[in-house]
Amino acid sequence: MTELRTLRNYIDGEFRAAADGRTTEVVDPVTGLAYATAPLSGAEDVDAAMAAAAAAFPGWRDTTPSDRQKALLRIADAVEARAAELVAVESENTGKPIGLTTTEEIPPMVDQIRFFAGAARMLEGRSAGEYMDGMTSMVRREPVGVCAQVAPWNYPMMMAVWKFAPAIAAGNTVVLKPSDTTPASTVLLAEILGEHLPKGVFNVVCGDRDTGRLMVEHPVPAMASITGSIRAGMEVAGSAAKDLKRVHLELGGKAPVVVFEDVDIPRAVEDIAVAGYFNAGQDCTAATRVLVHESIHAEFTAALAKAAADTRTGRPDDEDVLYGPLNNAHQLDQVSGFIDRLPAHARIETGGHRVGEQGYFYAPTVVSGLRQDDEIIQREVFGPVITVQSFTDEEQALAWANGVDYALASSVWTKDHARAMRMSKRLDFGCVWINTHIPLVAEMPHGGFKQSGYGKDLSGYGFEDYTRVKHVMTSLD
Repeated sequence: MTELRTLRNYIDGEFRAAADGRTTEVVDPVTGLAYATAPLSGAEDVDAAMAAAAAAFPGWRDTTPSDRQKALLRIADAVEARAAELVAVESENTGKPIGLTTTEEIPPMVDQIRFFAGAARMLEGRSAGEYMDGMTSMVRREPVGVCAQVAPWNYPMMMAVWKFAPAIAAGNTVVLKPSDTTPASTVLLAEILGEHLPKGVFNVVCGDRDTGRLMVEHPVPAMASITGSIRAGMEVAGSAAKDLKRVHLELGGKAPVVVFEDVDIPRAVEDIAVAGYFNAGQDCTAATRVLVHESIHAEFTAALAKAAADTRTGRPDDEDVLYGPLNNAHQLDQVSGFIDRLPAHARIETGGHRVGEQGYFYAPTVVSGLRQDDEIIQREVFGPVITVQSFTDEEQALAWANGVDYALASSVWTKDHARAMRMSKRLDFGCVWINTHIPLVAEMPHGGFKQSGYGKDLSGYGFEDYTRVKHVMTSLD
């Protein structure tokens, strides 16, 4: 029997086991077998991490923006230098393909850290001025304090960056909890950050939902930030309301992909298939819900089904696969359940089944013949499943696109510029892509409306979310 690797919390500049010694097994989704143990942290661990972050906050708050920038730039360089090590751990963490993780995740992570390093020196506010006779007013932007952050399992490394980089750049200190199924890469990031930050500025506490609940309910943090499900977001918002913490929620998605009759079908199909199946569809912006004009519906659906059938899933070291396994056994059950519960009028064009007997692999799937109120249209599957609906005109496409509880991302596919502009205005989503789907850049905000949450990741807007505004007025007499 292979000995399991031991992961530890990172608190106040040192690695520690849980205070009570409890652990949980971490499973490799490729094999379904445990490969490590991680702390199952309790109240004593959370208390220690919050105390460390609180003690470090005054000193980090008072560093100059240039010093915070230098630290983040060094962290970005270290992430880049240790890319192969990070990818290897992340691949074991998640089952992601090694090649795609190297090319599609490390460069954006490094770029995002460098962006927030620059943002640290670019805070903007109103100029000082006299708005009352004999008085001068100015605005200060300040860090909010200790931030309790909970990251998801679909992009453990990258979502950790989205959490800590803006918070630390703004002068806050952080207690971050990775998902209990994917803690390994976050623990390695803690080692990297620890070499470039004062102790207590960045802390990692491993654990389950109860650990996250203890963090959000703790009296020390001034802000709670979570990327996760709607259910988790509602719980966090409710808990944070008890002592009026700031809350940042990036929750689920059900992205509509509205395809009009004038598109280049082969090109659109190729791009949409990649955007739907990348990372096994475990992406809140994934192109999962395709709405196609009735005049090209049959041709488009057939082409999409062929593209799906030609898409491969497999082990991380297979260079020809687009995606690896689903993250965990529960998620495999979730995705399988949506297919098992399909109504009689639905039609599985391809896929719709598990792949192999080992691990949590699921075939790329296309489902057509669906109605707007079907469960698989209204709820997030979070797997390699694309649904297709047929619409008659622009108004129906808009009504169906907007007719879900989620409002994170969307896309419009058309050669008609005016129509694209009309759709982008009326689509009720935090992001609208035109003739593409899923690219993100550090300079632009990412975040949704409705039950997809509130607050922004990335961009200057995401950076400002980790600051507070103070008015200072002085007498001129």
